[in-house]
Amino acid sequence: MKLAENLSRLGTESAFEVLARAVAIDAEAAAAGGPRVINLGIGQPDFPTPPHIVEAAARALRDGHHGYTPANGILPLREAVAADVLARRGVAVSPDDIVCVPGGKVTMSFAIMMFGEPGAEILYPDPGFPIYRSMIAYTGATPVPMKLHERSGFSFSADEVLAQVNGRTRLIIVNSPANPTGGVVPKSEFDRLVAGLERWPDVAVLSDEIYARMVYDVGNGGGEGHVSLLSYPQIRDRLILLDGWSKTYAMTGWRLGWGLWPPGLAEIATRMAVNIHSCVNAAAQWAGIAALTGPQDAVDTMVAEFDRRRAAIVPALNALPGMGCVDPRGAFYAFPNIAGTGLTARQFQDRLLAEQRVAVIAGTSFGDAGEGFVRFSYAASLAAIEEALDRTRAFLERAAA
Repeated sequence: MKLAENLSRLGTESAFEVLARAVAIDAEAAAAGGPRVINLGIGQPDFPTPPHIVEAAARALRDGHHGYTPANGILPLREAVAADVLARRGVAVSPDDIVCVPGGKVTMSFAIMMFGEPGAEILYPDPGFPIYRSMIAYTGATPVPMKLHERSGFSFSADEVLAQVNGRTRLIIVNSPANPTGGVVPKSEFDRLVAGLERWPDVAVLSDEIYARMVYDVGNGGGEGHVSLLSYPQIRDRLILLDGWSKTYAMTGWRLGWGLWPPGLAEIATRMAVNIHSCVNAAAQWAGIAALTGPQDAVDTMVAEFDRRRAAIVPALNALPGMGCVDPRGAFYAFPNIAGTGLTARQFQDRLLAEQRVAVIAGTSFGDAGEGFVRFSYAASLAAIEEALDRTRAFLERAAA
């Protein structure tokens, strides 16, 4: 068979490869009665979906919501999203500009496919979520890495980004709070970026805000909280906002996300949905309404627990030989610098799993700028994190011997 050439440019998400390897090693360990694998690699909350959300889906099934829905999502769900955007981001938006899709990746893929083609350039964060680069390359566009700096808490420099923009630039992708770094872009950099984009009125922006509810050190002399690019009306006509339910409500397996599109582009996104997936699972959409309109205490509890784990894992990583970690201000990832260990990111990842049964993700899985770093997810219990770090210390001491 002769396959399409563009498939050769399609990448993957290494976290799932590491997960598969970790599952296989864990099965061997279980059979042999040895220490089990501790997985600090996968990026999903270790909390169950709140019961009232599960009940809403079950009730929807009992009530007969078994068929197709509108491709852009049922109107009550889009209205709930619009109300949530107003409540949390302070901006009134139309439900007609919202398209509900099966997970966050769909919005990013649709946006990249809309603007990506041979001869075009798309800027993306590096280190950043690997699907950005994968989909840009798939479209034939040129992926242009936007360097994130450890010295600034893994924010980008707006001046550096604007220096990369040219007549071929079609789209800039921004992710704050970020995967894999936990970095949060300060408002000052967004101010400079938006001001500079006035010179480039045809450049669109995709703002991936899937971790918007997971920001730490807010107030009391700490950080300024989540800054949404939606708060800049001067780019509203070219801003695509990505968010969803997976991280905030521990609903990764439900496959439910949404995109807010500039006027006119929602219709194109809906047409793409018709061609690719028809619509989102009907019962999951009713669950999504319950998530947004119901009690938020489970979210608050989960985020507070992530913050407690963050306060434990960062000092512990900084105490490990050859490692140092800046304080992540968002999401649930730590991204320590491992340059002092003498190991490459891939060596660190593979050997730690093989020798100590701890799964982490090499920084190079997130771009070339990830060399010298690894991602630790603290979406695991404190006991698991502490044991994993004890094993990591043993691994580093043995590697240095």
